[in-house]
Amino acid sequence: MAYGIALHVWGSYACFTRPEMKVERVSYDVMTPSAARGILEAVYWKPAIRWVVRRIHVLAPIRFTNVRRNELGVEGNAGVKVPPGTVKKAMKDGTSPVEVFIEEHRQQRAALILTNVDYVIEASLEITENAGTPGTDGTAEENDAMPGKHLDIFRRRARQGQCFHQPYFGTREFPVNFELVEADQIPSSSEDVADQDLGWMLHDIDFAEDMTPRFFRAKLQNGVVEVPPWRSEEVRA
Repeated sequence: MAYGIALHVWGSYACFTRPEMKVERVSYDVMTPSAARGILEAVYWKPAIRWVVRRIHVLAPIRFTNVRRNELGVEGNAGVKVPPGTVKKAMKDGTSPVEVFIEEHRQQRAALILTNVDYVIEASLEITENAGTPGTDGTAEENDAMPGKHLDIFRRRARQGQCFHQPYFGTREFPVNFELVEADQIPSSSEDVADQDLGWMLHDIDFAEDMTPRFFRAKLQNGVVEVPPWRSEEVRA
């Protein structure tokens, strides 16, 4: 774990929505790498770094429950949106409200979500092209290209429970509790976590290729989902 981190995350509910479900929300059996990345970025992120999820440890048995939630209805394929004219007017005069009245668009929808989730995220970071070049004069721009600096900041923030915004499991209604896992102290999975083929799972969105979703064949073995490298043959559009 010298060049990476492990973060213990848990919560009462989670919903990692399958993209093939058009109306009703149905969660994947396990947290997706993109959701794990979002949790790490909520704790610490800068343009100079990119989080790379390596493994997801499933500590608690996979359990589902059904709920019904109030959501905004869908108008055609575009969904409910604030009209562009309203936004332009508000930008021009600085006083016009930009709002959507839920009473006019409320719909109840069923959701199949996870309950009592408990994971450990193992990840490393990469330095992006937005980082400066390492140097010796100690400036912030130069230090941006030093992975150790960012790892130390993340560990300090995670130990203190600090985050830029509250991390969540798939949707903002399901907040995440988190704590740093110190070196070689990853908790063991429950005996009730069985090995299984989880099918095709969303890896992440390729923002460089017109927001193309990319998937991989996820397998839960010994309580761990191994996440293949982003550009490997195992990851497909």
